[in-house]
Amino acid sequence: MRRKLGQHFLKDRTTLLKIAEALNLEPGDTVIEIGAGHGELTEKLKAEGLKIIAIERDKDFVELLRNKFGEDKNVEIVEGDALEKLKTKREKLKTYKIVGNIPYYITGHLLRVISELENKPEICVLTIQKEVAIRITAEPPKMNRLAASVQFWAEPKIVDYLQAKLFSPPPEVDSAVIRLQVLGGRFEVDEKKYYRMVRILFQQPRKTILNNLVAKGENGWTREKILEVLEKEGVKPSDRPQNLSIDEIVRLATVLE
Repeated sequence: MRRKLGQHFLKDRTTLLKIAEALNLEPGDTVIEIGAGHGELTEKLKAEGLKIIAIERDKDFVELLRNKFGEDKNVEIVEGDALEKLKTKREKLKTYKIVGNIPYYITGHLLRVISELENKPEICVLTIQKEVAIRITAEPPKMNRLAASVQFWAEPKIVDYLQAKLFSPPPEVDSAVIRLQVLGGRFEVDEKKYYRMVRILFQQPRKTILNNLVAKGENGWTREKILEVLEKEGVKPSDRPQNLSIDEIVRLATVLE
C-alpha cells in the first residue's frame, strides 16, 4: 500500500478501539478526526448521537471516504489541510474533541495550532512518534521545552505504545497514543509571558536557571535581583531548567516579567 503525505495507516482493531475509548465519547459529542485516510478509525467512532468531522487532504482518500460514508448523516467529510480547517471548523462548535493518526512531521505544528485556539477541544487523542510522546509527558527532572509548552494547557497521558508493524506501511520508529485532557483556567498568568519564559529557560537547557535568566537580561533585572526572586520562589539557581515544574515556571513568568 502506498504512503501519501507522510501517513502510515493504523489497521490494528484493538488499538483503534483503545483510541476510540480514550475519547470518553458520549451522545451529542462532536469529534474532529485529522487525517481520516481510509476511514478505519472513522468506522470505529461511528455511534448513535455522535457527529464526526473527518478531515483529509488527499483527494483520492476524500473520494474513498465519501463513497464509504456518503449515506451517513452523522459523518461529514472535509477536504483540505487539517491545520487550516481546524481553525475554521471549531469556530462553529461549542465543545468538541480531536482524534487522529498524525503524520510525524506536523506534530509540533498541530500542537501549537491547538494551543493557540481560543475555543480549545475538551480532549485530544493523537497517535504520534513514541519519542515525542515521552517528551510531552516528561516531568522534573526531565522537563523540556515541548513538555513545558503542552502541559501549560493540557494534562498528557500515554494510552499505549505501538510497534511499527501495526501500521501499513510500517514507519521507521515506534509510535504512541497520547491523550491530552485540556485544562481550562488552570494558571492565572498571561500566556505570552509564560511561553516567553519557557523560551528563555530552555533556549540553553544545559545552562543553569540563573545563567539563562541573567543572559537574557530582561527588564533590567540584575543578577542580584534574580537571585533574590529565585530564593523567594524556592528555586535553586544552580539547577537546570529540566528540574523546574510547570508551577515554578508559571511563578517565574509572573514575577520576572
